[in-house]
Amino acid sequence: MINKIDKNEIRKRKHLRVRKNVSGTTERPRLCVYRSNSHIYAQVIDDTTGTTLAAASSLDKDVKSQVENGGNIDAAKEVGKLIANRAQEKKITEVVFDRGGYVYHGRVAALAEAAREAGLQF
Repeated sequence: MINKIDKNEIRKRKHLRVRKNVSGTTERPRLCVYRSNSHIYAQVIDDTTGTTLAAASSLDKDVKSQVENGGNIDAAKEVGKLIANRAQEKKITEVVFDRGGYVYHGRVAALAEAAREAGLQF
């Protein structure tokens, strides 16, 4: 039986394996997703300078007022819309998607689809 610590270690290994090939540039930064049991977070990162250009999470006031639970698909959709809007304010239209070692399903997929619908291209 695999316990929770082992599952997280496996996810971290997958993430490191993907990060060898996926890197954000100034022209096309990286949209990084992190999810916990109770919240979901997204950042647009320029890896050449090591700076976060835009960030959104289910803890933001805009999302918290619309969704009662931060750890479900509805919250992920709101975070996806919010991160896309914040990125477009900084004139970012194209990103590289980094799913953080998570399976592209459920909340991660909902965030990505909402960001695409709001205008980000990846």
